[in-house]
Amino acid sequence: MNQKRSNTLFIAEVAVFAALAFLLDFVAGILSLKVWPQGGSVSIAMVPIFLMAYRWGIKGGLLTGFILGLLQVVLGFAQVYTFLQGFIDYFLAFTIVGLAGIFANQVKKSISNHEKGKWMTFVIIGALFGSALRYLCHVVSGILFFGEYAPKGQPVAVYSLLYNGTFMLPSFIISAIIIIIVMSAVPKKLFS
Repeated sequence: MNQKRSNTLFIAEVAVFAALAFLLDFVAGILSLKVWPQGGSVSIAMVPIFLMAYRWGIKGGLLTGFILGLLQVVLGFAQVYTFLQGFIDYFLAFTIVGLAGIFANQVKKSISNHEKGKWMTFVIIGALFGSALRYLCHVVSGILFFGEYAPKGQPVAVYSLLYNGTFMLPSFIISAIIIIIVMSAVPKKLFS
């Protein structure tokens, strides 16, 4: 594939997958019924970011995640209270999910070698890595900006770890399962 066509395909896929991620997060926000009053929901919005990270590497994942965060803020679906909190919870948190792309070469090599168990393992490790980084961002934001909501006597750090874990752990598990299903169903040439 020539370079110009490859760049155009990359940009188009980033736009489509970022929009899909936004739509998935929007639906999750509606379905969450405000269980998490300071923000958060069990969402599969990371799935498109992970798919781009495994298909295009770190640059695909980072850019897709960044655009998702940007869309959330620009379209008014973000809960932003201060500039720094908004930056951490939206721009940084979703961008670094794309660092799952550090496993893209291992995923592609395993797919090319028809090593199903191996590529699935790398996909799950990458999803765990990206999810953990996002979780860390939300925990830091919770400590810095939402400590007032911690129950009396509970350390703010413990509150933030628990609060953010209640939606991030299920989001990781569900996203990892969906990624495995999607990557098992699509033509392997898309990831090789």
